[in-house]
Order: sequence, then C-alpha cells, then structure tokens
Amino acid sequence: MTDGKLPLAILQIEGTNCDEELFRALATLGADPEMVHLKQFEGRDVSRDERRRLGDYRALFLPGGFSAGDYVRAGAVLGARLRGVLGRDLEDFLRSGNLVGGICNGFQALVEIGLLPGRPGGFQVGSPQAALNTNDSDRFECRPTFCRWDGGTFPPLRNSLSPGTVWEIPSAHGEGKLILSGEANATLPELEENGQVLFRWVGPDGQRAGYPWNPNGSVGDVAGITNREGNVFGLMPHPERTFRTRQSFGGRRTEPPDGLGDGGRFLSAIVSYLQRRP
Repeated sequence: MTDGKLPLAILQIEGTNCDEELFRALATLGADPEMVHLKQFEGRDVSRDERRRLGDYRALFLPGGFSAGDYVRAGAVLGARLRGVLGRDLEDFLRSGNLVGGICNGFQALVEIGLLPGRPGGFQVGSPQAALNTNDSDRFECRPTFCRWDGGTFPPLRNSLSPGTVWEIPSAHGEGKLILSGEANATLPELEENGQVLFRWVGPDGQRAGYPWNPNGSVGDVAGITNREGNVFGLMPHPERTFRTRQSFGGRRTEPPDGLGDGGRFLSAIVSYLQRRP
C-alpha cells in the first residue's frame, strides 16, 4: 500500500449486484475500492491496461446478487470460476494476511470453494465442507433482520466490539440455511470453540429466536462465519443496505439520519482494521 491508499477489489461477474452500494460505502469510509471483473484477473477479453493482479489489493470482496443466474445452486458457478481463475493466487493472497469477504451470494461462493469454514492450518481452495441450502420457508426472504456478535476470531471486531452487541442488518436471500458437513472440524461446536461464528440471527431484543428472525433455519442460528485464521468471512445479511441510520427500520432512530447505520459500523470496522495493518 502506497500514498496512504487502501486498495480494495470488489469482484464482478454477470449477475452480481449490490456492488455499487458496497463500492460507495467503502469509498465513503476512506478506502480506495475498485470494481474488478473476474476476466480482468484472468486476463481474458480485456486490454493489457485493464488487467489486474489480486496481489495489488489489500482485500477482496464478493458482493451479493445472483452470479451466473445462480444456476446449479447459489454461488456454484462463481465458485467454480474462482477456483479455476484465482485458486492459487487466492491462497497466496490469504497467506499474506489479506482479507477476503463474501456477502450473501459471495458467502455462498466462498463456501462452494471450501474457504469457509476452512481447513485447519491452511487456506486450500478445495471441496465444500458446508452448504447454504434453500430457506426453510422455501421462498426468497427479504426482511429486516438482527445479528448478534458473541465474540470470536474476526480481527476487525475482536478488539473493538463488546460481545452481545446486536446490529440491524437486513437480509434478502433464498438459499441461506447453513448446513455443516462434519468433515475437517466443520461442526457447530468446533466452530464455536474456534471463535468462527461471526454473527447469529436474533430477535430485536437480542435473544435467539425462530422464524422470521432467523429467516432461513440455519444451524445454531448462524448468520455468518469466518475461517480459523479470521481473514475470510461470509455473512448472509447485507451491511451495505444499512450504511446510513436513515436506512434503518427502527433500531437507531434517535441518531442523526446521516450517521452510520449498523451495516456502516460493520464495514467501518473492517476498513479501520485494514488501515492499521502494515
């Protein structure tokens, strides 16, 4: 990183969306985000000037949407293309301590390539250890939702947020039910012991609750997870959609409407963490 800049890549392929909102949020927080199509990393059908190297960025974000139409299953095609185009580069990127994050469809893709929940002692791109299945309601759920941070290994929150903090971050997905395989320590008790549960679905009072506050029926009310090292994260709710307080459905109405909403606080914690890293 030079000149005080914080270069972040927001990955695009056909069908990704919410990338513009994420771009604006990260730029407002003082980062230098760039929309990067997967073809630019691959060097295919682009000019020499349009080519990009993953190693030139400090973080890679996979936004929400319906990448490649979500054919086969949500995130499967994007995951396969990521594995083929960036597999080795992605592993090197993570070994250098950089951050990779997936929101909604991006979370689904990271699960598809095996980076979440992740393997002990490594960053190998490989077979899935979990799945994000169809919601228990068997329909697309777009609604206000609340998430609770109970503490864990995720560095941007570990030293800056009190366990038990509840954030309002809305959801919009049809396939968000987390199912764990039981392989390579991918079981709920082991994820909890490793501090890999990023968020849990809760009701407005901060207590765990069923549907509709858990919109998909995920195991342990899990709304997001990290890898063991804490530099890969995925979450189903959309923080870019409550960047400002005025986007809140009621959780912080007493605060100035142009102040940071809960989603903005989450993204701000990530940007601040990356700015502090050498």
